[in-house]
Amino acid sequence: MPIHPFWIVAIIVIVLIIFGPGRLPELGAGIGKAMREFRKATSELTSEVTHSTQPVTPPPAATPPAAPAPSESAPAQGSESASPSNR
Repeated sequence: MPIHPFWIVAIIVIVLIIFGPGRLPELGAGIGKAMREFRKATSELTSEVTHSTQPVTPPPAATPPAAPAPSESAPAQGSESASPSNR
């Protein structure tokens, strides 16, 4: 259903009668501010939904460093340590 130009003019006249020409700029600024805040809130909500629906891949688990294998050339513990009584 298209809006007839007569209805647009009628709405403008009614708004002018109710609010007056002095208050229209203030009313327009308030409506503009509300529209900006609404757009900002919807974009933030959209980005939150987008980020929350993306699968989260956990980082690969770090493997602890392996202990070095004992080498054959290393002396056994306690065989080289001299006790005070042997000196």
